[in-house]
Amino acid sequence: MFYRPEDGHGLPHNPFNALITPRPIAWVSTKDEKGVANLAPYSFFNGTAYVPPQVMFASTGIKADQDGTKDTVANIRASGVFCINVVEAAMMDAMNVSTTGFDKGVDEFERAGLTAAECETIDCPRLENAPASMECIVTQIVQIEGEANFVVHGRVTGIHMREDCLKDGIFDVTTFRPLARLGYRDYSIVDNTFTLARPDD
Repeated sequence: MFYRPEDGHGLPHNPFNALITPRPIAWVSTKDEKGVANLAPYSFFNGTAYVPPQVMFASTGIKADQDGTKDTVANIRASGVFCINVVEAAMMDAMNVSTTGFDKGVDEFERAGLTAAECETIDCPRLENAPASMECIVTQIVQIEGEANFVVHGRVTGIHMREDCLKDGIFDVTTFRPLARLGYRDYSIVDNTFTLARPDD
């Protein structure tokens, strides 16, 4: 089958997200100007550079109580900082709660039964007991084609790693089984890994 996105696909559900899988999930924590914490997952997410370490995530869509975007982007615009928390399989239910479109004054940490902790290098909450958290200073917010599509880029200024996730000096994802996003409403758990050496190693 072939289709042009502008003409529609004719299927029961949009297949686009299912083509880009699995996608890591950035559980992004921020704080608004009144000090209310926000926590929301974004699966258009990845690292973009090693030195200095940099990350990006994309936000799409609008909330009625924000000015042309969602709480996360609005908070980052105001504060200039954010924290990306790694989602483990054991936290999937809490992560799902945080997908709810709560009013902007609602603390998703509280609603999901989670505990916020202070970051070390930025004025922002992070998720206590997450397998890892990356404290970030925003470097740019780029509006891309389409209504309310924003790509947020940040430089990582501090990294927290849970001690039980470190095995022989390696951050071992099998110790916590990362949650990954597939298409539609589908997810996957990373619990099987293998090593593949490059031909020129």
